[in-house]
Amino acid sequence: MPRDLPIGNGRLLLNFDLHYNLRDLYFPHVGQENHLGSDTSRFGIWVDGRFFWIGPGWDIELLYDPDTLVTQVRLHHPELQLILHCRDAVDFHENIYVKEITIENLSPAERHCRLFFHLDLNISGNDVGDTAAFDPETGGVVHYKGNRYFLANGLVVGYGGLAQYAVGQKGVDGKEGTFRDAEDGILSGNPIAQGSIDSVISVTIAVPGLASGQACFWLTAAQTWDEVRRLDSLVRSKQPQHLLTRTADYWRLWVRKETPPLDLVPDRLADLYRRSLLILTTQIDWQGGIVAATDSDVIQFNRDTYAYIWPRDGALAAHALDLTGYPQIAAQFFAFVAKLIDPAGYLLHKYNPDGALASSWHPWYLDGQNQLPIQEDSTALVIWALWHHFVLYRDIEFIKPLYRPLIKRAANFMSQFRDPETGLPAPSYDLWEERRGISGFTVGAVFGGLTAASLFCTVFGEDSHAQRYRTVAAEIRDAASSHLWRPELNRFCRLLYRTIDGVLKVDPVCDASLWGLFAFGMYSPDDPRITATMETLREKLWVRGPASGMARYEDDYYHRIGLETPGNPWIICTLWLADYFIQKGETDEDLNRAMEILFLVADRALPSGVLPEQFHPFTGAPLSVSPLTWSHAAFITTMHLLLRRLAKRNACPVCGTTPLPYLRREDWIEQLYFNTCSSIHGTCKI
Repeated sequence: MPRDLPIGNGRLLLNFDLHYNLRDLYFPHVGQENHLGSDTSRFGIWVDGRFFWIGPGWDIELLYDPDTLVTQVRLHHPELQLILHCRDAVDFHENIYVKEITIENLSPAERHCRLFFHLDLNISGNDVGDTAAFDPETGGVVHYKGNRYFLANGLVVGYGGLAQYAVGQKGVDGKEGTFRDAEDGILSGNPIAQGSIDSVISVTIAVPGLASGQACFWLTAAQTWDEVRRLDSLVRSKQPQHLLTRTADYWRLWVRKETPPLDLVPDRLADLYRRSLLILTTQIDWQGGIVAATDSDVIQFNRDTYAYIWPRDGALAAHALDLTGYPQIAAQFFAFVAKLIDPAGYLLHKYNPDGALASSWHPWYLDGQNQLPIQEDSTALVIWALWHHFVLYRDIEFIKPLYRPLIKRAANFMSQFRDPETGLPAPSYDLWEERRGISGFTVGAVFGGLTAASLFCTVFGEDSHAQRYRTVAAEIRDAASSHLWRPELNRFCRLLYRTIDGVLKVDPVCDASLWGLFAFGMYSPDDPRITATMETLREKLWVRGPASGMARYEDDYYHRIGLETPGNPWIICTLWLADYFIQKGETDEDLNRAMEILFLVADRALPSGVLPEQFHPFTGAPLSVSPLTWSHAAFITTMHLLLRRLAKRNACPVCGTTPLPYLRREDWIEQLYFNTCSSIHGTCKI
């Protein structure tokens, strides 16, 4: 089930599903220690002697306040003459979650309502040994285990605090959970329980006829009981509404601090661009790890999640952040990865947000032989993205300590890790993590990584190393032209692999990831071989129907819906086709095609702006995890390619200068300080 509303601050992350149930709660790392596990925390109302949990049967509108990470939720049940307006946020600075509920009474009679906030925690990911207890000092309920503490509390605006509470066991001796205790509108007041437990707190509010009333719940998170109490006191002193307001103000300031020329595109795309930036930040841990996805429902498929840092995904997301003007966040990612690289110069499959090695299915030993269980594109793309970061921001002091242990170490590995017969990068796992061989995407990424490393060596004055990396990159490009280009297919193949007896074979399946052959600079997008390849991919992989888009590859099995299509459309693969149209030419037709694809992607976003990994080819419904960090990063990157192209079309007809709001930083500096264009001084109107 998608996560329609993620809210967080880098340490505390909450995800709501389409029924407005709280489904994921991460602390103190984004993506690590989901304290809800696979359980659901609910929100309910008792009125006129009847009880309702929010969920199926309700009309639910799940949005955000514009340009913020504060939710804007509207709830209506056809059997009630009430509308609930809810705003949720995780404070931008403190580990506090706040929910504000405004009850709009549509009846002329006064209504006596009881609101219920249910918390079903499995602290640190399991329900063994949890404790929940009423805390008389704060009047709230504290859940704890080890050094993880959560305090739930609430109040009615202008009146008092909690009216009721209860804690109890769940899943023991036939007990469903304390949430059942709420359904008669009266809580037992049981003050403590241990083991597998949940809790419910409640406030009572009288709402005059044709008027409204307001209540708030909040949850504080910390590593000691004293700290959750301190945070609870802060909520009371500052008031929940103030925390919501300051958090909304912060995110508006944050998302609008840079000014790309979004006026060049329709508002719908500009809005999704800013929303993608905000959602991207919810998936980034305070220590720098960029998590692939925090939607835990995928656990039902393989008893694992996407809540890890894949260096490739993270590098491409960091690149998107660099393009948008958020270098500090990107730099934190690069610093995080620099601590993880093996002394031999490679990065492994994936990592936990705290930097520990994560789960993997890539073997170290296969068919009687040792092998490196890596995806080499991950190592290469970190270096590629880091070079682009340096070009944009020139932060030499940041790059200097990374130069030898990260850049040169990775470049030396990539230079040596090569197939002796072809000269291409040696076999590793492809970006889809399914096949071991020499994939086109990895070859393109390694070329980009080595080229970036050679440029770093040049600016750091090590010309011999720069020349060596350039030479290897050129050899790899030549080898790709000789071995990956297949005249019999009239396109590049996706993979070369060796049989158990060492014979090199061609995998001819059409695969959208061949985008990587031009995306990182190995070939020009207008190279006839790239053109032939991309046109074939479009013909073979474009899903035609009610929800069109680009599949990953022919007969993609993952979450596949039916056999009528090559696979489900993926957001990133669909955007890769737009990248090709933008980069290969400047015709109106190319840009119109790209714009159509961006609108198609916008159509697949949830009303909140969340983008999934893939979507149903017939209904357009999200499939697999949602949001996917890479989907939002890819949308941002494609938008920048388009904006740059549109800006060039508006360039000064005399000197060719791009309008100042969208100059690359290095171009802007050159023009400003070296007066290469009179438009700097206002003599031409662009």
